[in-house]
Parts: sequence; C-alpha cells; structure tokens
Amino acid sequence: MKRIALIDYGAGNLTSVRKGFVAAGADLFTPDSPSALAGMSAIVVPGVGHFAATSSLSDGWREAIAVAVRQGTPLLGICLGLQWLFEGSEEAPDVPGLGAIPGRCFRLPPPLKVPHVGWNALEPTPRPPSALLEGVHPGTHMYFTHSYAAPVTDACAAWTSHGVRFASVVDAGNVFGVQFHPEKSSDSGIRILENFVRISCSRNE
Repeated sequence: MKRIALIDYGAGNLTSVRKGFVAAGADLFTPDSPSALAGMSAIVVPGVGHFAATSSLSDGWREAIAVAVRQGTPLLGICLGLQWLFEGSEEAPDVPGLGAIPGRCFRLPPPLKVPHVGWNALEPTPRPPSALLEGVHPGTHMYFTHSYAAPVTDACAAWTSHGVRFASVVDAGNVFGVQFHPEKSSDSGIRILENFVRISCSRNE
C-alpha cells in the first residue's frame, strides 16, 4: 500500500490538503516523528503564513526529508511549502530553507497589492513539460494567496505574473512545488494532486 506523509509543523491547513488528496484518490498519513518517514512513498509539505514558521521543522525533520529526497522519494511543497524547498526567503533571512532548489524567495515588489489573493494563470516555461502538469492546459487559473514568491530558475516548470513573474510550479527531479493551493483550485488543482500521486506510485514500483 502506498503511503504519502503529510508533514504537520503547525503552519498549514492540513484538513483541506487532506481532503484534496482524498479527492485525488489518496489518503495521507501524518507522521509523529522524523523516523516515521522511512518507507513513505512520497512526502507533502504544506504551509501558509510567515516563512519563520518553517523553523518548526527541526534539524531531525530536515535531515529525514533530505535523506528521503536523496533516496528518490517524491516531495511536494504547497504554497509556503514550495518556498521552503529553496535556500531561504527575504521574509525571514535567518531561517534556512531545505535548499533542494537553488535560490531565495522574495517579496512581491511595490506598488503591487500584497498579499496576492485570488485566481491567476499558469504559463508553462520553455523547458521539457513537467509530469506534475500533465492534462493542465496553459493559461489554467489556480487560487493563490501569498506575499512572497520563488524566483524563476531552471527548476521552474510554470510561472505566473502578478506585476512580476514568479515560479508557480517547480520541478527538480523528484522535488516538486506549487505556489498556489491545488486543494482550493477546482478540478485542475485536483488534477495536479492526482499527477503527484501517480508520480509517487510510478517511482515506488
């Protein structure tokens, strides 16, 4: 049986994420210790709010997640979870990210209204398409709520424009992230969760 770990560090709406994955055909397990990540088919790191909240992911959790990633376990970051995949953020300069993707997150610049809340479009970048976006058409709108964003780097599979371009989907091997909330983005958001479940199954066969 495939088991997907949903990391609870006190900064995410786990109930809505869990419901989204149930709609995608998967049930999530919330581990109570880093050692419980061993043998997981995939890992999901959600999150909302301030980047400093990620400091609750202690060294034990960070190391366990990093080891799983090195072993090929798929990892998905959602919203703040995507930003945590990077090296850090201007929002909390002294708090390190996972560092699985090079770069630092930045505040959406003035005179833009922040937080950026509402529906906005995904535009695939000119790189090989991401399996996370299979069946999701260019220009599809997703639901966003954030004030900080990740830079457009080689890992960026789709960007979104809100005054400036930022990475809205990242794909770096077995490390994936979405800046929006797929669990709140109607059928297209559920399709992305279904794609991640399928990726998790295919890499653990």
